[in-house]
Amino acid sequence: MSGSSFGTLFQVTTWGESHGPGVGVVIDGCPAGISLTEKDIQTFLDRRKPGQSKYTTKRNESDTVEILSGVFEGRTTGTPISLMVRNQDQRSRDYGDIAVSYRPGHADFCFREKYGFRDYRGGGRSSGRETIGRVAAGAVASLLLKELGISVCAYTKSIGPYTIDEKDYDFNTINQNPLYMPNQTIAEKAGQYLSDLMADCDSSGGMIECIASGLPVGLGEPVFNKLDALLSHAIMSIGAVKGVEIGDGFAVSHSVGSTNNDPFCIRDGKTVKKTNHSGGTLGGMSDGSDLILRAAVKPTPSIAATQHTVNEAGEEIDISIHGRHDPVIVPRAVVVVEAMTALTLADLLLCNTVSTIDKIKKVYEED
Repeated sequence: MSGSSFGTLFQVTTWGESHGPGVGVVIDGCPAGISLTEKDIQTFLDRRKPGQSKYTTKRNESDTVEILSGVFEGRTTGTPISLMVRNQDQRSRDYGDIAVSYRPGHADFCFREKYGFRDYRGGGRSSGRETIGRVAAGAVASLLLKELGISVCAYTKSIGPYTIDEKDYDFNTINQNPLYMPNQTIAEKAGQYLSDLMADCDSSGGMIECIASGLPVGLGEPVFNKLDALLSHAIMSIGAVKGVEIGDGFAVSHSVGSTNNDPFCIRDGKTVKKTNHSGGTLGGMSDGSDLILRAAVKPTPSIAATQHTVNEAGEEIDISIHGRHDPVIVPRAVVVVEAMTALTLADLLLCNTVSTIDKIKKVYEED
């Protein structure tokens, strides 16, 4: 199986299965000298670990990270950083009934057809637990961005029919409700909506929004490696994400040029945009304004309601999925979107250091 690595200079490779001994990531290309401890990474992992509220799976995992290499005396050494989280609460017996059945909305059928067999215990590599490695690596990437004055913040914009308008954002409330929504009132309504769905053995989708601030102009390349394209690749690689938009996104299809264009002006001696319909990118490169992207997340496919499917013997059957599953993926995926955004930006920042001969000369200039 190929395709477990992401990035060019700041490259990450995730490994492990949902019900194996553990999961983790190897980060290759992280600059030396960045302050890094397990606590820095754990803060990120705690945002995606299970059991945080009634809206998440009851799988009892501490998701405690171990730094196996690449750090000495609290700083990165420039060598590969290996991070591991051991699985502690696997209940593979919960998946016995679907060992030879294809769960609707999952990778079971495609996995079996492609490889000839599959790890049915929680989905193996196609499990959402694979994102632990992404989040751990994203924590390291965020520290690199912080050194350069860049911040990345993701949150839940909508769950089901409950959407927060930009004018009603209160970022202070994001970590004060289990849904990571920047509006307490909407979060409570969305919570009741989820409770009703849970009673009906059903699940919900939603939207995650992510903002990156402090970016320099020029990240990304004008052709195939556009900032927009690489971000879309990163976010769409998250299993539950079915759509990505940047800036006004799909709304541009019913806009007009005179309103969609962002006029330039001079502010404090710098060229800036008056508006940000483009979401922080122009011509595939960052334009210095806030980068704004959104990810559409599908409803959790593992639901207890009876569903029609087919088994490996080619028989049509009805199944009800047992086990411990999130009624909504969105809250735990917030930090995953944030991590993948940080990884993309960290990689592009390193690539950008060799975009001109002047930048290269600065690295090797003598004092």
